[in-house]
Parts: sequence; structure tokens; C-alpha cells
Amino acid sequence: MATDLDKLKVRLQALRAKTIANGCTEEEALTAAAKVAELLDRHDLSISDLEIREEQCEQIAIATNRKQRQPISACIPAIADFCDCKVWREKDHNDKVRYVFFGLRPSIEMAHYVYDVIATAMQTAWLRYARDQRVIRYANDEKGSFLFGMAVSIADKLTTMKAERDAANRASSGRDLVVLRHAIVESEFEKLNLTLRQGRASGKKLAAGAFEAGQSAGQSLAIHPGIGKSS
Repeated sequence: MATDLDKLKVRLQALRAKTIANGCTEEEALTAAAKVAELLDRHDLSISDLEIREEQCEQIAIATNRKQRQPISACIPAIADFCDCKVWREKDHNDKVRYVFFGLRPSIEMAHYVYDVIATAMQTAWLRYARDQRVIRYANDEKGSFLFGMAVSIADKLTTMKAERDAANRASSGRDLVVLRHAIVESEFEKLNLTLRQGRASGKKLAAGAFEAGQSAGQSLAIHPGIGKSS
């Protein structure tokens, strides 16, 4: 099993490197998310519940190199849910924000992958939007508003994709991987004895036009639910 997990981890890392190096559109980002989700589900459906319970929970921190929350924070909870992980935001020793995903090892590798492809897609979409505008009003934080709108839209799509994927897995296998994964993660998470508090809204004003354009960028995506059994 350890060998299979290592192979899965290597494959996820290779996919992430390839996607980030080439850049990606919004549609490609969510298609990639569906692809790695299917890889993970195939792995877990191929082994027993006991073998899954013997896997170790770990955590991975994703640095933002920023002292303030970034627009992608709007879809961080959806990424964690999509990957059956826990997530929290904390500050590093330089007082910069980072997101910590906690869960089974393949799940947190998947979360890292999904985060990276979404971040890349958001930047790609912003550059395309900015190129098409006559004037960009940075004082009104049009960039932040656009990216926030897109993150909100992507979060909605991830939530929908997650529900459809879980229903398909239950129908095809009769097993509920979500319940099993969550039971393991919740049990191990309690052992961390962390004290987490609810985050507050930033209070920043949004540029309505840019926010709506960002939402439209996400809403227009065509989602491919999986990679097919031959992939």
C-alpha cells in the first residue's frame, strides 16, 4: 500500500508541475481537479476500509507570501471539502499568511494540487481581463474584486462537483468514502488539540463591475467530471 501511495503522490506532483509550468485556464483548472479526484477515489476504492484506516494523517502548509488574506481565500474551504481535508489559516514566523491542510496524505497532496491550479487559473483570467480593459483602476482594487468574484464562483463549482462525485462513487461501489475519510481525519484532528476561531470579513469595498466580471469568468466554465476509465 505504501508503494501505491508513493506512486500516487509522485503522479500528483508531476501533474501539478506540468499544469503550473504550462499555465492553465479556469476550465483546465477544474478539469484537472476532477482528474486528480478520480485518481484518488480509484486508489481508495481499490483497497479495504481497514487499509484506509491504517493510512497516516499529515499536514501541508501553503505559503502565500502575503500579510493579508488574498482573494483565493474565498474558495479555500471548498478546496478542503473537495479533498476531504481540514484547513485553517495561520501566520508564519514572518507574519505572513499560510493555509494548512490536514488529512490523509493523498488528500493533502490533492489539495495542494487543486490550490495551485486554481491560483494559476485566476491569475491567467485576470491578465486576460486586464488586457481587454481600457483603464484599470488599481485604487479601487479592481484586481482584488475580480479575483474574489472568480474565487466565489469556483467555490460554488467545486461544491457541486464534490456532491456529484460522492453520489457517483456511492452508486458505483456501495461504499461511502467521504464518511470513512472524515471519520479518520476528525479523530486525528482532535488529537492536535488546536483552538481555532472563525475568521472575519476583511471589510474591503469591492469594485462591482470587476467582481461581476470575475464571477462570470468562473460561471462560464464547462466542467468535465472525470478522466474516464481508460486514462
